[in-house]
Amino acid sequence: MLFYRFVGEHIIEIEDEGSMNVVKTGRRSGRQGAEWLLLLAAVVPVGAVRVAEVRAAEVQSVVVPAKAANVAAHGTAGPADVAASPEFEAMIRREMEATVKAFNAADPAGVAALFMEKGELVDENGNVYTGRAEITALFKAFFEKFPKAAMAMEVTSVRSIGDSLAVEEGVRQITAEAGAAEAQMRYVAVRDKVGDKWPIASYREFADDPAPTAEEMLQPLSFLVGDWVDESPEGRTAISYRWSEDGNYILGDYVLSVGGQPESKSVQRIGWDPVEGVLRSWTFDSDGGFSHGEWTPIDNGWVAKTEATMPDASTASATVTLLVKDQDHFVVRSTDRIVAGGEEPDFELVIARKPPQPGAAAAAKPAATPVVVPAAK
Repeated sequence: MLFYRFVGEHIIEIEDEGSMNVVKTGRRSGRQGAEWLLLLAAVVPVGAVRVAEVRAAEVQSVVVPAKAANVAAHGTAGPADVAASPEFEAMIRREMEATVKAFNAADPAGVAALFMEKGELVDENGNVYTGRAEITALFKAFFEKFPKAAMAMEVTSVRSIGDSLAVEEGVRQITAEAGAAEAQMRYVAVRDKVGDKWPIASYREFADDPAPTAEEMLQPLSFLVGDWVDESPEGRTAISYRWSEDGNYILGDYVLSVGGQPESKSVQRIGWDPVEGVLRSWTFDSDGGFSHGEWTPIDNGWVAKTEATMPDASTASATVTLLVKDQDHFVVRSTDRIVAGGEEPDFELVIARKPPQPGAAAAAKPAATPVVVPAAK
């Protein structure tokens, strides 16, 4: 979705992600301006750069450098949207600092005075406050509720558009009082030159929640940390999990003993894939085989599709389901098992937490819902 705004005598396009691309500017007045707004909404699709046929003589195309090639292909000419000079950027930063000063002085009229007479403020929820009177009332109510609020702003980008328009992007933080949690937002401000000043014509905020860390996404698996064991007539499986030093992975070791056969050992790494938004596991066996799995949460457990490569170059796959019984037990069920092209019988294990040795230290990380990620084999 694009937001089209009048900024002074200009028409601009604002993308809802928080970045701003000026695809058209032009003088407007009264009904003609309204017609232009409707026209742009109709003829300029998201990502497109082209000149409208109607009133083309009144409008000039202004594009960001990344779109220059597209403009050239359409034969469009016009002034460039370019990075501001250091001097110009410093001037815009001084305007921003004046905003911070007025806010931290709890001066609603002072904040509003830094906007154009008919400037607008759009909050992260899409509420629009137009004109200095509405903006003054907004901040007056805010300061009455949070008289000790403090704000900091950081300008991350300044671009000049022609001689009278500037686009400022940055991050602002507000704390309601000393020691309180910080609320952070991204913002885009459009400034229009009036004399030697650059008041705000349009200011819009966007949510800027930080991406979750790998450790946060792995917390549902933190119950795994510790020692586990399965003892059955077929053999004994010992499992041990711990956090990596950087907290970005859960590391596992497990040992399978069957009768008088040599022990089979495997190591495992469980991590968060931020691109696909899933949990993944990688397992490496002492015989040279390896496997990987992609995990999906279900009620009271997890399901994983796993694929393995065997030492003899054959392959294997399985569906592994984990069901949590209680804090100290879970069930691992392996189905749809294919090894070297042949079907293998399903199996099920009940894994129990191994009682800690006397004096053993507790796990460093907090407990959560358990999951285990066994190999496909």
